[in-house]
Amino acid sequence: MDNIHIKPKLEETITWLATEYAGIRTGQATPALLDSVRVESYGSMMPLNQVGSIGVEDARTLRISPWDVSQIATIERTLREADLGLSIATDSAGVRAIFPELTSERRAQLLKLAKSKLEDARIRVRSARDEVMKALDKLEKDGECSEDAKFAKKDVLQAEVATANAALETAYQKKETELSA
Repeated sequence: MDNIHIKPKLEETITWLATEYAGIRTGQATPALLDSVRVESYGSMMPLNQVGSIGVEDARTLRISPWDVSQIATIERTLREADLGLSIATDSAGVRAIFPELTSERRAQLLKLAKSKLEDARIRVRSARDEVMKALDKLEKDGECSEDAKFAKKDVLQAEVATANAALETAYQKKETELSA
């Protein structure tokens, strides 16, 4: 009966949502927004953060300082091709990625996207809960646990699911606040 665990699946879902929300651009520039950008460096594709340092210059500007200054043109081209809606400026020390102000229409789209990601995460939690519930029912049916033990385990399971749902809701509210600011 102890082989039925839902915590890792719930934690994985919470982490997934946090990662998805990190990729939703707000009015603030954060290095995480460039995590999906891969640059060709010495014959292989590498994440941008592995060919240089990414720092925040101001609220809407990221500074990419490559380890090898010969990579500046490649980084600039890659950022333009990534179509992230950025303005790109280069100098002898690196590249600046400037994020435009968000319009109210774009904020509404991003809020809708954040809500959609929250619903996807909730579906994952429900699916994990259903799998464990079915496994518990099967254990009882096979005579491996008593009905009382099954209901006790289901109570613990429901408490873990409620905690995970609260964490998901908190993440959404935080992102909603960021987008509305």
